Amino acid sequence: MANVELVTAADVRLMQGLAQRVTAIRPDLMNADASFGALAWNWGKGHASDGASWRRRLWFSDGDLVAWGWAHLPRRVRLSDGSVKDVTRAYLAYQVHPDHAGLVDQVIAWYEGTAAGLRRTVLPSATDAFGLRRWAAHGYEGDPAALGDTGFWTQRNERDLTDVEQPALPDGFRFRTADEAGPEAAVRAHLDAWTLSTYTAEGYRGVRRAAGYRGDLHVLVEAPDGTMAASTIMWLDEANQTAEFEPVGTHRDYRRRGLGRAMLLHGMRLARAAGATHMTVACLGAPGHPEARGLYYGVGFRKFTWDAPLVRTGAAG
Repeated sequence: MANVELVTAADVRLMQGLAQRVTAIRPDLMNADASFGALAWNWGKGHASDGASWRRRLWFSDGDLVAWGWAHLPRRVRLSDGSVKDVTRAYLAYQVHPDHAGLVDQVIAWYEGTAAGLRRTVLPSATDAFGLRRWAAHGYEGDPAALGDTGFWTQRNERDLTDVEQPALPDGFRFRTADEAGPEAAVRAHLDAWTLSTYTAEGYRGVRRAAGYRGDLHVLVEAPDGTMAASTIMWLDEANQTAEFEPVGTHRDYRRRGLGRAMLLHGMRLARAAGATHMTVACLGAPGHPEARGLYYGVGFRKFTWDAPLVRTGAAG
């Protein structure tokens, strides 16, 4: 059975369920934006502003979701500085269960029909040899813009939580949760960390509605003057006893003070107390973006999978 509609909160919960099943057997095959936490974060923050440009298709077998495609089509977005940006290309987030790998051809065909005539991009896992062959067979090639030294492909990093260092904040700073600080502070913390963002109060309301969100696992660092100087959300996948940082950010005026490091350590200890034994976080992987990668490596994360950015232009074949 298959159907085609806009992406709903119920769809995302089904997608998260597939993410949990893939994580349990082949976590290296998790595609970009297809993880338990990334799905919740991306839908939550963008459903109000971008949802009309989203298209999805779901594939089921014996009642279980086994593949999905989520196409992000061209749109105009308003950024936090008041400017607008036109997104002219299409992007596909997708996932196929390893036991139904052949469905990738149906996912590709659906994407080709949905985004025909557009520049079409996709980020499959670099370890998915079968999937990469099928994308190539449909005319997709490595994306030169994404693969350069300053390209925007991501890598996923992991570590276990058996031994997590005690965090240390500078004098006067303290950890808060979003439950304690409130919605306005949580949104402001994100906007202060990301120079140009589409995040809004409505987006945060969507994040709070997303399956897996917990205000006690949404951590902020408060500066002595009351500014929220850093923030992160942790998404706990109870089925796999793993948690994911998504997103992570530090206020531009408070960087290089050890706040990000302390927040990550504190977050991992909270995640462990909530039942996680394993942690993941994604970052830009290109050589020209070393900052976040260095931060994560410094608290014990190591790369375990990464994107293979692909692109196709012109009419669907």
